[in-house]
Amino acid sequence: MSATTSPAARHLPAWPYPKWIAHRGAGRLAPENTLAAFRLGASHGYRMFECDAKLSADGVCFLLHDATLERTSNGRGTAGEQAWAELSQLDAGSWHSRTYAGEPLATLEAAARFCLANAFHLNIEIKPTPGTEHATGVAVARAANAHWSGAQSLPLLTSFQPDALAGAQESAPDLPRGLLLDTLWSGWCDMASKLGCVAIVCNHALWDTATVAQARSAGFRTLAYTVNDEWAAQRLLDLGVDGVITDRVDLFSPHR
Repeated sequence: MSATTSPAARHLPAWPYPKWIAHRGAGRLAPENTLAAFRLGASHGYRMFECDAKLSADGVCFLLHDATLERTSNGRGTAGEQAWAELSQLDAGSWHSRTYAGEPLATLEAAARFCLANAFHLNIEIKPTPGTEHATGVAVARAANAHWSGAQSLPLLTSFQPDALAGAQESAPDLPRGLLLDTLWSGWCDMASKLGCVAIVCNHALWDTATVAQARSAGFRTLAYTVNDEWAAQRLLDLGVDGVITDRVDLFSPHR
């Protein structure tokens, strides 16, 4: 019996999300974690986006992957040590291409407004500045809970950091959570259960028939990142995973 027809699958949590998810907005086709990337991903037909959220020094939730600013902006230093008034003035587009010169960093609030206005879904990865895991989880979840108040589809909060997910669980227990895994470290399944997660989000190479069955039997939905090759995507689709996160919004049609 395949994982997709296992009796355990009947007990999986409800899943309102599309199968195809645009990584950081539009993968590598636009400056990551910006509204420009979200708009480009949407132009390719994507209805769900993944982004990274962290805290400014004065408590504003904004989108950025790295702890430091140099790779994806004209700023310098640790982003979380700077106030939003400074961060909001940075150019987060020129590093990618001239087309996006002057594109600003995005707040989580702006991303929420874009998604809600267009009936899009969002996977928010809580990406704390090191040492602020719990506080960032609390703040991001609290902000998301406020932005999506009354919405039909809530954002999925994920993190590699259990402390961040614990903070999210404490501050907004009704928001769905997922544990991100780059390796199958000892106790991952128990930790995901303790954190009240609805999903496991794995490096795509970790999923096989056995691991998908293990996750599903424990009541978790299964998502894979970052899937950029046709052979890898087809393997995951054959395994019956619930979500595929990709940079290749130009290669994979979300309607396939």
